[in-house]
Amino acid sequence: MHLSAPIFRLKRDAKRLARAENIALSTALDHVAAKEGFQGWSHLAARHASKSPADSVITTLSPGDLVLIAARPGHGKTLLAFELLARAGTLNRRGALFTLDYHERDVADRFRDIGREPDRDLIVDASDDISADTIIARLKTLQMPTLFVVDYLQLLDQKRSNPPLDAQIKSLHGYVKKAGAIGVILSQIDRRFELSGRQMPDLSDLRLPNPVDVALFDKTCFLHDGVLGV
Repeated sequence: MHLSAPIFRLKRDAKRLARAENIALSTALDHVAAKEGFQGWSHLAARHASKSPADSVITTLSPGDLVLIAARPGHGKTLLAFELLARAGTLNRRGALFTLDYHERDVADRFRDIGREPDRDLIVDASDDISADTIIARLKTLQMPTLFVVDYLQLLDQKRSNPPLDAQIKSLHGYVKKAGAIGVILSQIDRRFELSGRQMPDLSDLRLPNPVDVALFDKTCFLHDGVLGV
């Protein structure tokens, strides 16, 4: 049975329904599944289980990698990042999230979107003063290597008191190489991509208010309609 939208979008619809109707998320998921013609969400998930983008990405990660994950809003880049954080332990890494887009309570909700609870050792920094310098200073206090996520690239560029965006990415690039960390930077894609007729964005579609040397990224991942391009 063909779904009307990718599973990650159906999960988002269920979350919105749960909030709008003040019902449990599990109930909302079952309601969405019923509209798709299934007995419940577990039935839908079992019929449409497939390899997730995180399964493909995590096997390519190595110590010292600085990774770019980019997509238009609503196409799964944040969910992919949270999946990677949830699996940081499989790479002998501690997960760390630096977000200028979410509050701490929202972070728990996003983990529930992927059917996981955040690891109790997960570091979440949702302060307004996030920059490459503050990220590196925080990570240096830890006793083990990390897989850290920065949410997201363009917000690092908002404060005039921060160094230029290109300088911040250079700093993060240098840090992951020296520390053996894995850094994941989320990025927006310019809306002009939607008029391009192409199936997948690329580096030319990044929304960059100021220049960044994209060669600093060791790996790039793009998402569109739930499909991963690397």
